[in-house]
Amino acid sequence: MNQPLSHHLLTMAYQNTWANHRLAKAWRQLTPPELSAPRVSFFPSIRATLNHILTCDWFYVDALERELRGDDPHPDYRVFFKEDEPCLMATDLIGEQARVDRRLIAYCEQMRDADLGKIVTIARDTPQHDSRLHLLSHLFEHQIHHRGQVHAMLSGTSVKPPQLDEFFCAGESHLRAEDFAELGWTEALIWGV
Repeated sequence: MNQPLSHHLLTMAYQNTWANHRLAKAWRQLTPPELSAPRVSFFPSIRATLNHILTCDWFYVDALERELRGDDPHPDYRVFFKEDEPCLMATDLIGEQARVDRRLIAYCEQMRDADLGKIVTIARDTPQHDSRLHLLSHLFEHQIHHRGQVHAMLSGTSVKPPQLDEFFCAGESHLRAEDFAELGWTEALIWGV
């Protein structure tokens, strides 16, 4: 099956949502003290790492949506990072991450290959200008990188880290069927077949 690059980016947005969903089913079993306990990683706790993923998703998805609407970049990007941990409760983290994940899927649904070179301005002290393709590739890598850290930190708890690599291979569809049902997805929705 020969799919356009824009469709691959859409499947990455779905994969991102799925991985966040599956990972949350594991980490939400932790008590609040376990979630915020000091751990060895780039950020000092599972909760801090999850909040970092969330705030960066807010920042980048906002920039992408603004460019799509033809709006100016956010007047003050610091608003996304005003708190290191805007979500202290697990339910808030899960809800906010699910909302921004849906926004990212909606953004990727409208893209076509011809649109991937459009320039997005990312508000920073010195504005950054990059293509949709580069920005989305960066965002997906950022999410994968930090989810891996959460996955590793879970190894130091009583909760077994979940498999996060059962998304793209057709022969593994049965391994993701439960999650897809929980998310209201079908294989045809994701793969366009």
